[in-house]
Amino acid sequence: MSAIVEADEPPIFKAVSSSARQLFQLLNCIRFANKAHVQISNEGLRFAVEESRVMQGIVFVEKALFTTFNCNIPAIEPSDDDPDALSPDLPNFQISLSALLETLQIFGAADANNSRFSKPDNDGYGSNIRPHRPNAFSNQALGMAGVCRLSYAGIGAPFSIILEESGVTTTCNLNTYEPESPEEIPFQRDAMQVKIIMQARWLFDAVSELSSTSPTRLDITAHPQAPYLSLSASGHLGSAAVEFSKGRELLETFTVAERWTQSYKFEMIRAAAEAMRLASKVSVRGDEQGVLSLQFMVEVEGGGVSFIDFRFVPFLREDDEEADEDEDSQNDDEEEFDDGEP
Repeated sequence: MSAIVEADEPPIFKAVSSSARQLFQLLNCIRFANKAHVQISNEGLRFAVEESRVMQGIVFVEKALFTTFNCNIPAIEPSDDDPDALSPDLPNFQISLSALLETLQIFGAADANNSRFSKPDNDGYGSNIRPHRPNAFSNQALGMAGVCRLSYAGIGAPFSIILEESGVTTTCNLNTYEPESPEEIPFQRDAMQVKIIMQARWLFDAVSELSSTSPTRLDITAHPQAPYLSLSASGHLGSAAVEFSKGRELLETFTVAERWTQSYKFEMIRAAAEAMRLASKVSVRGDEQGVLSLQFMVEVEGGGVSFIDFRFVPFLREDDEEADEDEDSQNDDEEEFDDGEP
């Protein structure tokens, strides 16, 4: 972006957070892409990433999560063609997500779980859904009590981050880039086939168990009758499945009109594991095109909540069948070491 912001102009956006760790925890859930598309509005900050147009992750940080939040968005002047068009011109740009995450933990915040599926013996899910456990965003869990100041002066200006802790101040200016404005993966809310609300830890456990077979594909099937929800995975080391019965202790909300089954790349689903680990609940939705939407509700310190959205494009059935045929052909050419196994 070319710098066109006048020095004496006030910044479009300024905000203060009582802890950089809160922002890090949320944004770490979508770190599967190098760049993040940032949009600033009067309601908060929206960070969006996408991978090969088959997977998208969105984190919306509401202004209530900041100690102070000031946004001065200039309005678009009405035009002769549309005199009633007086809507805010929302600032948007791209930044390096990895650079932002490194900046937010510059004062040595506790290292995030690099392995999204590792669970230490003394730390189950790292979330606030179990009794007698600290909140995922409590000071004890955050590991730092410093102040984080964010600001953006306007088009061409850097995204500025000032971190203050124990009398030490660090200023980081991240370069901003012209937004590429990728198209969002469409989700047909008016043609929704599946809607399930469950505790996020159940989904985390299921995907963790299935990952032990090093699968390449995840099949999700929802039935109006038992088995109501099943997740099955297959890979070079074998296959496994997890089934959920219908009941409020497992599936708080369950709406399925007819049998719905789709396949997804397992690595894509596993990329959402950090959100599964932090969230208290997840809404699982699927439309008639097979697009899967996972919306995670993360409870933060002070009683607020934040939402993390993922959308996944399914395998095409033709591609799926061709992949299976190629794998079968390869197995026929190799020695058979699994005689007698199912």
